[in-house]
Amino acid sequence: MDVRTGVLGCGLRVGIADHAHRPGEGSRIVAVSDPDPARAAAAAQRYDGDVRVTHSLDELLESELDAVFVVSPDHLHEEHAIRCLEAGIAVYLEKPLAITTEGCDRVLAAAERTGGKLYVGHNMRHMPVIRTMRDLITSGAIGEVKSVWCRHFVGHGGDYYFKDWHADRSKSTSLLLQKGAHDIDVLHWLAGGYSRRVNALGALTVYGAITDRNEHEVYKTGHDWAEYQQNWPPLSQTGLNPVVDVEDLNLVNLQLDNGVLASYQQCHYTPDYWRNYTVIGTEGRLENFGDGEGAVVKVWNRRHRGYAPEADRVVEVERASGGHGGADPRIVAEFLEFVSAGVPTVTSPIAAREAVATGCAATESLRNGGAPVEVAAPEAALLDYFEKSSRS
Repeated sequence: MDVRTGVLGCGLRVGIADHAHRPGEGSRIVAVSDPDPARAAAAAQRYDGDVRVTHSLDELLESELDAVFVVSPDHLHEEHAIRCLEAGIAVYLEKPLAITTEGCDRVLAAAERTGGKLYVGHNMRHMPVIRTMRDLITSGAIGEVKSVWCRHFVGHGGDYYFKDWHADRSKSTSLLLQKGAHDIDVLHWLAGGYSRRVNALGALTVYGAITDRNEHEVYKTGHDWAEYQQNWPPLSQTGLNPVVDVEDLNLVNLQLDNGVLASYQQCHYTPDYWRNYTVIGTEGRLENFGDGEGAVVKVWNRRHRGYAPEADRVVEVERASGGHGGADPRIVAEFLEFVSAGVPTVTSPIAAREAVATGCAATESLRNGGAPVEVAAPEAALLDYFEKSSRS
C-alpha cells in the first residue's frame, strides 16, 4: 500500500516532493497546502490523480496522511513540525530544523514525546561530491582529520536571498544559519564531531547600500537565470526585500568536541556559485574542484616542493540525475524507507540541531564583535532517542 503523503508549503522547495509521487510503487502525494490559492493549485497539478488542495495546516491534517513534507518558510518549521508530529504523521522537515536552538529542541522533544518519525532534509549528505570526500576520509586516504575549511560562494544571493523573507532576521535569524546550516552539517560530518565553541565576524557590506526595495514582501518561488545574468554587478540589483537586516558576508571559526578546528566563509555577491571544501589530515589533504557535474576531488599525500596541480590522486565525482547532483531523489527514497520500514538514515535530527545551534552561536558572536560563544549540547534523553534511527 502506498504511503499517503502531503506537502505543506508550495514554494521553491515543493519540487522535492515530486520524488515521493510514485503511485503503486510505494508512495503518492494525496494533498497539498499553501495559504496562496494559486501556489497550492499549481502544486496539485504536478501530480496525477485526485490531489486534495488545502490552504491551512488544519485542513491538511484532516487528509489522513501517513507522512508530510514540511517545506514552508523557515520561521514556521517549528510550529508545523510539532503539529504534524502530534497528529501522528511522519515528518520530512526541510532544513534548517528551526531558526533557534530552543526551537530545535522543542521539535526534537515533540518527536520523542510522541514517538514520531522526524527526518530533516540535509540533502548535501547525499550529494555525490560530499559522499566522495566522506568515503575518502573514512578509508584513511588522508589519515586522521585535523581541520576542515569551507568557502561558500553564493553567486545569486542578491537575486534570491535578499529579495524575500530570507533577508529579514526575524524570519531567518541570519544567512549564516539559513544557508550555513547545510555547510556546517557537512563540516561536522567530514570532521566526525560537533562544534562546541565558535567566534565569527560578519557584515552587510553590499546589499545594505541598495535603496530600491519592494513596498511589500514578495515570496520568491523560482530562479530565473536569464534575469540573474542582467543583475551584475551586485550594486545594480533592484527590488530587494523591504527589510534587509542580515549579513551578506560571514566568516566563522569553529572548535569541535573532538579537537578538530574548522572554518566557514560565506559571501552572497560572488560571480560564481559553488562550495569548496578542504580537509587536512595527519597524512595529507583533499579538496573538491567543482561541486556538480564534472567535479573532481584531488588528494595530496606525498611531499611536494610547491603546488602540485595534478595531485597524487584524482577522483571523479559520480554523475547522477535529479536535483542537487542527484541528492534529492536519494534523500526522499531514504525518508520513505525510514517511514515504511524504520531503516536507519544517513541524515540525523541531532546533527541538524547541532548545525542550527552552531549557526545561532556564530550569529550571536558576529553581532557582538566576534566574542567567542559556547555551543550547548542537546539533552541526553534526546541523544538516546534519535541515536537508534541514524547511521554514520
